[in-house]
Amino acid sequence: MALHGDVRGSGTVGTRCRSDGARLDRSLRALSGGGVTEDAKADAIRAALDIVPGVPCEGEAPVFEEPWQAQAFAMALTLHQRGVFTWSDWATLLGEEIQKARAVGDPDDGSTYYRHWLATLERVVALKGIASSDTLDRYIHAWDHAADRTPHGQAIELRPEDFR
Repeated sequence: MALHGDVRGSGTVGTRCRSDGARLDRSLRALSGGGVTEDAKADAIRAALDIVPGVPCEGEAPVFEEPWQAQAFAMALTLHQRGVFTWSDWATLLGEEIQKARAVGDPDDGSTYYRHWLATLERVVALKGIASSDTLDRYIHAWDHAADRTPHGQAIELRPEDFR
C-alpha cells in the first residue's frame, strides 16, 4: 500500500479499483506491516479489493491521499484478519454508509470515499461490541480537543484533560 499526493482527473483503473485520477503524484511512503507477514498482508488486501468496490488504487494496490485514510484501511484489514467481519459484510455496510451520504447530498465523486470507510469502521466497532458508540464519541471529542490545542506540525497526544 502506498500513500500518494494529489490525484487529478477522473477515470477507472482495472476492474477492482477506482482511481480518482489519471495521474498520481509521487509515492510518499509505504505502510508497514505492523507485525503481519507480507504474504498475509497481500492476501488480505487482495481479498478486500476483490469484494469491496471503489477502493482507490494504482495498479493492484490501494492508494491514499492522507495518512488517516491508510490508517483506517489498515484498521479494517486488521479487524477482518481477526475475524470481526467478512468482506461481504463490510461491502454491505460500506454501501449503506455511501447511500446515507448520497441521500444528504454527498457529491459521490470519490473525494469522500474514505470518510465512508471510516464511518463503516466506527459502525462495525460499535455493532460488534468492540467499543460502544459512547466510547467512540468520547474519543472523537478527545482527539478533536487535543488537535485544537496542538501546534501545527507537532504530534497530537491525548491527555486526561482531553476527555473532559
